[in-house]
Amino acid sequence: MLPLNSTSSVFSTFLVTGIPGLEAVHIWISIPFCAMFFITLVGNMTIMTIIWRERTLHVPMYLFLAMLAASDLGLSLFTFPTMLRIFWLDARELTFTACFTQMFFIHTFQDFESAIILAMAFDRYVAISRPLHYSSILTNSVIARIGLAIVVRTLTVQVPLSILLKRLCFCHSNVLSHSYCLHPDILKLSCSNTRINSIFGLFVLLSTMGVDFLLILLSYVLILKTVLSIASHGGRLKALNTCISHVSAVIIFFAPMICLSMLHRFGPRLPAQAYVTIANMHFLIPPVMNPIVYVLKTKEIRDKILKPKSPKYQKNSK
Repeated sequence: MLPLNSTSSVFSTFLVTGIPGLEAVHIWISIPFCAMFFITLVGNMTIMTIIWRERTLHVPMYLFLAMLAASDLGLSLFTFPTMLRIFWLDARELTFTACFTQMFFIHTFQDFESAIILAMAFDRYVAISRPLHYSSILTNSVIARIGLAIVVRTLTVQVPLSILLKRLCFCHSNVLSHSYCLHPDILKLSCSNTRINSIFGLFVLLSTMGVDFLLILLSYVLILKTVLSIASHGGRLKALNTCISHVSAVIIFFAPMICLSMLHRFGPRLPAQAYVTIANMHFLIPPVMNPIVYVLKTKEIRDKILKPKSPKYQKNSK
């Protein structure tokens, strides 16, 4: 029997996995993934650039949107390239250091996004329930403190999560279930005692995304209570319309995660491709869809993209 301790492992690398059963058509599958990666890069960088350059957009709603775009960009940069390497080159090996680093940044940007979506829910609540005090409540200093709190909270839980992995050794297998390194997936391959890692991982999940989701639901209960108190039907519709983009972001981010959790615990046994597809949706779809939704639903950003700034154009448009 192989001796097990906290400093040695039988394997020196992990093997990430493409889409099980579809290895023969990976090159064709890479085409839509390339398109998604391109849309992610262009969409999120465009939003960040427009908000950065236009001082009229330096207001809470758009500053939070810029944070969301930055988080989406970071998440996509640590997921899409690994998948494309598998599809194009069948390059599946990752060293322990590379895998743990990728895991850290994927979960970090995931937590960033969850917290930013919560901050945007708070922004919508203040805008609808306290419109006259909106600018005095959400000042630039408050937004900066919210951003700092998001970073501190995320690093406080994610850094120990990565450090705890270094005490484990791996000898059962080195083949991961996904195209990138995730904490639960790595734990399954360990032949050490992972009880502490599992408990702390569950604590991190519940104390970040779990709490964020409950607070978002609470925010919308309060928003609906405020909207229903508005006398005019038109006023209610106008207030709800300002939340459509954010509600879409909430659904896009949380729905795949909830579906995957429910399927694992209560659903029928499905092919491996189904679980991999849903997991990919959770990490790959939000960075693609968020810029599309916000460009389509946000007139100020859409106008900055579609209308040239030249004085001649502006004169003619009048």
